[in-house]
Amino acid sequence: FPPEDIIFDPNIFAVATGIEEHNNYGVDFIEATREITKNLPYAKISGGVSNVSFSFRGNNPVREAIHSVFLYHAVKAGMTMGIVNAGQLVVYDDIDPELKKAVEDVVLNSDAEAGERLVDIAGKFSGTGEIQENKRDLEWRTWSVEKRLEHSLVKGITEFIDEDTKEALEKLGRPILVIEGPLMDGMNVVGDLFGDGRMFLPQVVKSARVMKKSVAWLDPYLEEEKEGCGVRTQGKILMATVKGDVHDIGKNIVGVVLSCNNYEIIDLGVMVPAETILETAIKENVDIIGLSGLITPSLDEMVFVAKEMTRRGFELPLLIGGATTSKAHTAVKIEPGYDKGVFYVKDASKAVGVATSLLSDKLKPALVQSTKEEYEEVRVRRAKKGKTKLISLEAARKNKPKLKFDQITTPNKLGVHVFEDYDLNEIFEFIDWVPFFRTWELAGKFPDILTDKVVGESASALFKDAKAMFKKVMDEKLLQANAVVGIFPANSVNEDIELTDKNGKVLMTLNQLRQQLDKKGNTSNFCLSDFIAPKDGGVQDYMGAFAVTAGINIDPLVAAYEADHDDYNSIMIKAVADRFAEAFAEMMHYKFRTELWGYSDEDFNNDEFIQEKYRGIRPAPGYPACPEHSEKEKIWALLDVEKNTGMTLTSSYAMLPTASVSGWYFAHPESRYFGVAKINQQQVEDYAKRKGVSVEDAERLLSPNLD
Repeated sequence: FPPEDIIFDPNIFAVATGIEEHNNYGVDFIEATREITKNLPYAKISGGVSNVSFSFRGNNPVREAIHSVFLYHAVKAGMTMGIVNAGQLVVYDDIDPELKKAVEDVVLNSDAEAGERLVDIAGKFSGTGEIQENKRDLEWRTWSVEKRLEHSLVKGITEFIDEDTKEALEKLGRPILVIEGPLMDGMNVVGDLFGDGRMFLPQVVKSARVMKKSVAWLDPYLEEEKEGCGVRTQGKILMATVKGDVHDIGKNIVGVVLSCNNYEIIDLGVMVPAETILETAIKENVDIIGLSGLITPSLDEMVFVAKEMTRRGFELPLLIGGATTSKAHTAVKIEPGYDKGVFYVKDASKAVGVATSLLSDKLKPALVQSTKEEYEEVRVRRAKKGKTKLISLEAARKNKPKLKFDQITTPNKLGVHVFEDYDLNEIFEFIDWVPFFRTWELAGKFPDILTDKVVGESASALFKDAKAMFKKVMDEKLLQANAVVGIFPANSVNEDIELTDKNGKVLMTLNQLRQQLDKKGNTSNFCLSDFIAPKDGGVQDYMGAFAVTAGINIDPLVAAYEADHDDYNSIMIKAVADRFAEAFAEMMHYKFRTELWGYSDEDFNNDEFIQEKYRGIRPAPGYPACPEHSEKEKIWALLDVEKNTGMTLTSSYAMLPTASVSGWYFAHPESRYFGVAKINQQQVEDYAKRKGVSVEDAERLLSPNLD
């Protein structure tokens, strides 16, 4: 098994049983977890959490407190999953201080009497230990202006920010004192809470909105004093989505989190060439450069930027992040090209710690050294592992799946079909909420996440705001959804698929890739072309293509929110547009199956759609089954996508607007998603010949799949 697929379950036993030998069971699990994490960093660690509190069965409040405290320490040690009733988890910070202290002593086995102390006070909390919901009141409005500003920042309240900022300026006398005093004090609290896992991303972004609105109110006074540049910050960080890539939600979230921790952010936006990044870094005298990207061609662009930094003599730390990036790619491809420090940042919660260490003379050497050692371990491990065992292309073809083509339905409507300004209310019925919460780094099953004891409050507030934004967009028709879909006669020739007109004239040849991993047992080496009837079989098959967007008109909306210093709604409208686009893609696939082609008579069931419980697939170029992005150009040509939808492609084949989806439709009953994974030079050369490009160009296009 790959290391990341292995789950260890060290035993969790009850503590405070009255038997001395049991007192250290909590510590034993935590330390075992720490050792597993240290020596097997990619493995997962699970445990039956409810076991630890078994001695207090019948007293749910105390048990809930024990679970919360135990998880707080176990997760810090590396625990990644636990078996526990999430609906009965108390928030760590909300546990009664007396109960928390007693439980901490038991879980961590602070002394021999810890269990007796918890038993003595347990009765006080029987039936009363659940957290009482804090009712919103305005008592805090009687506090000092400094405390009111801090409270507004921590709670994300913009309602009183102008009047409180004005009062603070009148009291403190200078705008810089307001910023460096109560505003930064509040943001420091936000940073600490987020770093400790006691505050979540949507709340942090709301806090940043409060901060920006307060600073915007102070701006004229800062200009008057010429003191705007006098505000002390932790450091200056340049951020950019690399050339050819248009995705920026993740980058923007990281920028917000860093700004909340008093870093000055210079955000160059999307599709930024290396020259612009490096020239701006010099001009602005930044301390750190951060690169982001979502599509796989961005990985090569990041390598190029790193090499350019070396060529031009840069010595700044380089941060790498984005959906397609990884520690392995950073270690193997990027860091060897730039030896002044390259750091993979997995998500927003890690960014602050890395930046803080890099700008600390005391902490930086240790981080640089540990990262270099970690990356070297990755490279050594990969070298020891050797190349992936692959079989020849001929052998892979012989091992392709043996499929029947006796259930082909003649499509109802061949050709290209355009859907302009589609009803957003209808699309809304296909929304999948789970990815929406993941955008905000809140993981959980919907709707259970709304009542989760850890993130439920934050998730519920976010859900309320999201529904309001969805409603606003639909009621005011702020976004426009366009789609184009095509159905064509099709047949396969090895890894190619020929699309023809009704007279048999070839319109387009799609070049696909075949798995070459050495499969064991009865497992086949798949290629998407396997799901289309072979040309030499005499059976006429069909295939579809699609392109949808829900991002038309989004740019002025984002600009308006940003002009109002409202990062929260700027990110929210992008997240909403993304969900509309994915829902539109799901809806059009349903329409394709049941109406345009008509091979299925299924009923509408969004839960089953989300679980892909239907016949057919819709793989997209750039994803594992067809990983080569340039094949999108064929969708654009085949469907005249730009004319019919307003969507365009960048030089790296990213789609604009970003809230867009495109791909292919396959209808075979046994069609399925898979990953091509690694391929050998033989298939690269074959692909180059079939596609009509040089081997060098094919290697560039297929670089993520080369072993």
